[in-house]
Amino acid sequence: MSRVALCWSVAVLALAAAPSALADGFAGYALQSGTGVVSAGGTIRYVAVGHTGGTTVEAISTADGSVLRSLDVIGSFGTPFIGAPQHGLGLSADGRTLVLADVPTTFPHTRSAFSFFSTHPLQYQNGVSLKGDFAFDALSPDGSRLYLIQHVDLNDPSQLRYVVRAFDVSTLRVLPGRIADRTQKSWIMRGLAVTRTTSPGGRWVYTLYDDPGGYPFVHALDTVRGVAHCVGLPWTGSEGGVYNMRIALRDGGRTLAVGFASGRRWTTIDTRTWRVSPDGGGAASRTSELAVGGAGTLVLAAAAALLLRRRRARPVDDEPTGPLGETREPKPVG
Repeated sequence: MSRVALCWSVAVLALAAAPSALADGFAGYALQSGTGVVSAGGTIRYVAVGHTGGTTVEAISTADGSVLRSLDVIGSFGTPFIGAPQHGLGLSADGRTLVLADVPTTFPHTRSAFSFFSTHPLQYQNGVSLKGDFAFDALSPDGSRLYLIQHVDLNDPSQLRYVVRAFDVSTLRVLPGRIADRTQKSWIMRGLAVTRTTSPGGRWVYTLYDDPGGYPFVHALDTVRGVAHCVGLPWTGSEGGVYNMRIALRDGGRTLAVGFASGRRWTTIDTRTWRVSPDGGGAASRTSELAVGGAGTLVLAAAAALLLRRRRARPVDDEPTGPLGETREPKPVG
């Protein structure tokens, strides 16, 4: 069997083993069980466990693995996360708000549901069902505003085209307009989220995107002011190499470094001017950086391509239809 054929075979097996995790693509999906999302202090892990008839949300001590509190809700929900390595999302920087996203089971994904919880103690607060294909993107530090990826291009079966929308958690409404880089009005949001990092305090969220057929870029989102900047990266290697890239903040958040899982440096972005500069690594070759991540990166890239073929275009309407239905009160465990 050739290397490419083996790659595709492994990717198909990976998708079959975890259909819920990859059901809605790489640009923001939801996972049940798994690693969940950890509090800023690192003491509590929140995990959504699926079962017949609903989902159990658990607050688990990272010290000894004991379940501190659990809560049952109706519907299939999971922890939002993106990229490689997996970044558990959905917890506000102040640790008080937890958001879970629905796990799609049918295609096209014509309705998108989100559930909101307070964490001190763990309690269900509200939920909403939106008409259209929405995915979790980010939360403001105080949890008052949710940012969503809305897939919008009806003529693109891959659904690479998207816009970022703001959602007011208190009123359960998608806010008018879109979150875009006002300095680059011609920029078309198109791509797959690969990895991300967040500034201390949770205000700035930086996400690296792969744009198949184009250049990768970093989407910098100010979750307090609701503004964004898009920074294109001069990558000339293979698209598979993009999935080996990692981003990290330096110099107190003034520099965003883009490198590779191998530790090799490549380029930096000044987060005050958005200027892109070399970081001592230069442009990597197609083969060297593909080899860095080994089979895991090849699986991720191949799985992304497979998922693009599975997606279908669909109409979008951003009006919420009101809160979700039945929930149950929290139940102590142990």
